[in-house]
Amino acid sequence: MLKERGFYKGVNLGGWLSQCDYSAERLDGFITGPDFAQIAAWGFDHVRIPIDYNVIQNEDGSMKPEGLARIDGALALCEKHGLNAVLDLHKTQGFCFDKAEREDGFFESEAQQEKFYAIWECFAARYGQKHDHVIFELLNEVTEKEYLPAWKRVSRACVRRIRALAPEMYVLLGSYCWNSARTLPELDPPYDDHVIYNFHFYEPHTFTHQGAYWMDESFDKARRVSYAESGVSEAWIEDFLAPAFEKAAQEGCELYCGEYGVIDVVPPEEALGWFRDLHAVFERHGVARSLWSYKQMDFGLSDARLDGVRDELLELL
Repeated sequence: MLKERGFYKGVNLGGWLSQCDYSAERLDGFITGPDFAQIAAWGFDHVRIPIDYNVIQNEDGSMKPEGLARIDGALALCEKHGLNAVLDLHKTQGFCFDKAEREDGFFESEAQQEKFYAIWECFAARYGQKHDHVIFELLNEVTEKEYLPAWKRVSRACVRRIRALAPEMYVLLGSYCWNSARTLPELDPPYDDHVIYNFHFYEPHTFTHQGAYWMDESFDKARRVSYAESGVSEAWIEDFLAPAFEKAAQEGCELYCGEYGVIDVVPPEEALGWFRDLHAVFERHGVARSLWSYKQMDFGLSDARLDGVRDELLELL
């Protein structure tokens, strides 16, 4: 279904409306029309647009007209270039996947949860008629297992509120441990047949995140690992993702991988091996996906370092 609807081969617009300095220069200039044209020319059928709450919502929960106008503009550019879009709430009041942001309390606070619902009710009212070209992703990367009971309750309530305004909108739902495929079996059955299970894949971090400056002190940032040394293979990936495949089959639910990629520290030729094996598994199981990320953000597909291998990489994607 996702493939037929044009949500099969995507790329993230990370660092545009999320994980940035939120200056007008950044919000208006980091991604522009020519970028959408390039993404379409490369053969992608959709983009995933990470959005931090403070771009579109005031601290009191009211919506920012100028922020919503930026979302409108992004969707207009998608339409112009024949692309669909996933609207991903990357950070909400009281929660961020990045603990360095010190956003906390969301899973215990009804007030913050109401502000979360307000975003999705606004999006449902504003974009619900675009259900053929837009998908909603409720929240990026729930982190701790202790949040799961609250997340199940909040996500179900949120889908119910969306349904009142946008009954045909598809919704992406992930589990804890940063959207791990291994924790998908702990989710409840989908609210309805318009909910899609979502996971992220950066395994193993010793390969895909080697040298990552943002990792905590337990991670050896100096270590360098070739793909051959990583222990990864097509069979290894198949085994790692097996719980997600089994859960999806059990619930009759499709799978979407909202993020995956290899850090720019890894030589491009080494990264190709990882992409080749991962995409063989994705294709075998019909997994829709969105690469992290289009530009910069330590994973950029458009960055000059990939000039020599980009055509081959795009063939794999």
